[in-house]
Amino acid sequence: MNQELQIANWRKSTYSNGQGDCIEIADGLTDTVPVRDSKDPHGPALGFSPAAWRAFVAGIRAGDFPTAP
Repeated sequence: MNQELQIANWRKSTYSNGQGDCIEIADGLTDTVPVRDSKDPHGPALGFSPAAWRAFVAGIRAGDFPTAP
């Protein structure tokens, strides 16, 4: 993980279930939206373009993805 991500301000999803089954995103980076597993904060992070992240969030809000049973 690069230095920028190590010092980034990570925050958990507002949909976190309180048991660690959630993601974290880092704010403040202009060219990418980093996403990581909150259970593995030192593990890999995925990077999305801001446009791709907005489309993903819009899809979630629109109900485009099935929910777990």
